[in-house]
Amino acid sequence: MAMVLLAALTLLILVALLGQPYWRQWQRQRILKQPFPKAWRQILKRRLPYFRTLPTDLQLRLKKLIQLFVAEKDFVGCAGLEMNDDIRVTIAAQACLLLLGRDQGIYPGLRQVLVYPAAFVVPNRQTDAAGVMHEGAGVLLGESWGQGQVILSWQDSLHGAADPFDGHNVVIHEFAHQLDQQKGYANGAPVLGPDGSAKRWSQVFLQAFQRLQQQLSHGQASVFDPYAATNPAEFFAVASEVFFEQPLALQQQEPALYQQMQLFYRLNPALWQ
Repeated sequence: MAMVLLAALTLLILVALLGQPYWRQWQRQRILKQPFPKAWRQILKRRLPYFRTLPTDLQLRLKKLIQLFVAEKDFVGCAGLEMNDDIRVTIAAQACLLLLGRDQGIYPGLRQVLVYPAAFVVPNRQTDAAGVMHEGAGVLLGESWGQGQVILSWQDSLHGAADPFDGHNVVIHEFAHQLDQQKGYANGAPVLGPDGSAKRWSQVFLQAFQRLQQQLSHGQASVFDPYAATNPAEFFAVASEVFFEQPLALQQQEPALYQQMQLFYRLNPALWQ
């Protein structure tokens, strides 16, 4: 009897696992058939000036992506922040900009979006050259974890949405990290096709990254925030901010890099402005 029960339980687990993709697809189709809520349209109108710059077809696609994102990702308020649709839709809209041209799922590794009212403090441990561990704390506007979480400051998420052309957007930055982390770690080289594009990407990005470091060492101005010179992962995240918010400047200063970003995101935001 115990063997029969065990076999039945195993069968049920297998059916559940095998049927999960079909269940997810059915759920998504059901969500996509629902009209975009009127209240959410007002949130986009009020919070996201960027939305009006998009071509009509991309506006429609962004709305569908927002519906899926809000339905599938768990939003958690931190430090007393109470979740509502204003927060969910404003953040989802910015996160989904990165997916407009891609067909790789809705951040499949992401489970939760944790939102603080403003900048938050996180513990920080660093080991110096002598091997001594130093403990401290850092103030962050956002953070992306490979374990399926993104942490954001609501105040700074609002600021990023309100000024869509300043080249600074914490939501775009952290969700670019999520794309970079889909292979398990972030190094500025997100998953690319097996057609040699990864080699070209590495060449162009390394050259642009080194140019930025040289510009900063000589006190020269750049389209990139100096934080981009920290490491290749941060360079990709900052470059993504600039690609969406200052595409003409990026195209002029780093044409080869802009082309690689355009191929990766499958979008050409320079045309929208």
